[in-house]
Amino acid sequence: MEFGFSIPNRGPLAKPESITTLASRGEDLGFGLLSVSDHIVVPNEIDSRYPYSETGEFIGGGVGEYLEQLTTLTYLVAQTSSARLLTSVMVLPHRSPVLTAKILASIDVLSQGRLTVGAGVGWMREEFEAIGAPPYEERGAVGDEYIRAFKELWTSDNPSFEGKYCRFRDIKFLPKPVQKPHPPIWVGGESPPALRRAARLGDAWFPIGNNPRFPVQTTKQLAEYLSRLRMYAEDAGRDPDEIGLAYSAGWYNDREAQTLPDGGRQLFTGVPEQVAEDIRDFGRLGVQSLMLNFQSDTVEESLERMERFATSVRPLVGD
Repeated sequence: MEFGFSIPNRGPLAKPESITTLASRGEDLGFGLLSVSDHIVVPNEIDSRYPYSETGEFIGGGVGEYLEQLTTLTYLVAQTSSARLLTSVMVLPHRSPVLTAKILASIDVLSQGRLTVGAGVGWMREEFEAIGAPPYEERGAVGDEYIRAFKELWTSDNPSFEGKYCRFRDIKFLPKPVQKPHPPIWVGGESPPALRRAARLGDAWFPIGNNPRFPVQTTKQLAEYLSRLRMYAEDAGRDPDEIGLAYSAGWYNDREAQTLPDGGRQLFTGVPEQVAEDIRDFGRLGVQSLMLNFQSDTVEESLERMERFATSVRPLVGD
């Protein structure tokens, strides 16, 4: 299994020297994925419900400071040599599709084929309105269309596309991405529409496990979701075995166990032996990539958490 972590793009650690230190040490420790999250602006008043907290409050979002995702990934290209660079996740309707496809292709070329495109359709209506994105209510259809447009631009010698939200023809689109047929697309989200999008258009499904409305926090829940993913893929005429599986456990804690609402232990928390067993269980279900959260108040504390995982947890997982 491949392991990764998020690079800070907001707050006191979102500085060039901190980003460089975390990314460089992460590669040295054998982490294979570095991710960056996506917000362009944060409105002062947010009524939209954040999907990944019990209260619906956007945790830590009030500061409003965010380095732009794709710019930050481009910076990471020059600071790394082996780790894959992941948009986790890119909100598809936030940027015009042709320009976004060009930026992503450029990142893949400059990184010599190390880009993975994590993609979702967003949750914050107020941000959509602030940046002039397509209608929030239509974000699912917009996201589907943009993914199809990306693939056309990345793979066709004479790309053309005629959709409701994106149209182009009679153009050259070069350079193409290094990866063939294109950089892998991991579709995020846990709702039924997101799962169907992954089945139709994704190279992998990439859930965050702690969505209170659509929880994927136990092996039983994950297995049930995977059964539906296979069904959706077959309905779409795809081989389910061709769709990979990644997973984000942003609540990771190898010092103490956390408790689920039903009283059970939250997976990926507890002592190293428990966390390692959770990783093995998810590996048996097909999880190929696991994203963890090591970010703390300081670079030193973050590095300590990364090194503790590398030395105390990962060796217990085995091959």
